[in-house]
Amino acid sequence: MERTHPMKQAPYPALQKFVAERLSPEGKLGLHLTVGVLLMLCAAWLFGSIAEEVVEADAITRLDLVVANWLHAHATVAVTQVMLVVTHLHSVLGMIVAGCLLGLYFYRKQAHYWLLTLAVALPGGMLLNVLLKYTFQRTRPAFDNPLLTLTTYSFPSGHTAAATLFYGTLAAYLICSTRVWSARTMIVLVAVLAVVLVGFSRMYLGVHFLSDVLAAVAASSTWLVICITASSTLRRHRTEAVPC
Repeated sequence: MERTHPMKQAPYPALQKFVAERLSPEGKLGLHLTVGVLLMLCAAWLFGSIAEEVVEADAITRLDLVVANWLHAHATVAVTQVMLVVTHLHSVLGMIVAGCLLGLYFYRKQAHYWLLTLAVALPGGMLLNVLLKYTFQRTRPAFDNPLLTLTTYSFPSGHTAAATLFYGTLAAYLICSTRVWSARTMIVLVAVLAVVLVGFSRMYLGVHFLSDVLAAVAASSTWLVICITASSTLRRHRTEAVPC
């Protein structure tokens, strides 16, 4: 007479259930939260690594000087004018206007959670940048014939931080508004290029080092991911909506 053996249970069922829930695209604490936490940790680690090298005057600070001196030595009148336009458009006033216009668009589209994300991410991230500036108190690049002169602290770059927050929020909204992957890829590329252009303008004009720009992207990305993930979790908790 043959014996029938009971089915073996998978080892660690509670752990497997937890992992499955974290990787599920459904639910308010599913895949979006897992991806958000991972992106936040990566961005925060990157900022910490850059900040540590700046504080210890490590290799990145030597690269900062090489890049700054090269850009200053190769500056031209035409490129300088373009970079001044780019940098002034992304000043505090410029980003406040752009943020208000985007917020108005979200309001008219009844994209209330995206409006909340923008309202927290942009001013909160800019305030975080100011706090970081006064924490590190790094002086700006110095040249005999500067293209632009500022007396505030350098690390991280405020213009780059604001651009990262603004274009990052806009790109995330547009990505969630389309399911066409080619369009999503183009949205990401345009947003990245916009941030790169702003960061380059600050380095070209001699008011920021390369590490200031990279640190601003990392710190602002950390804050932006927190805001988007929290807003998405809140939306799912209240509506149990299917993720975009």
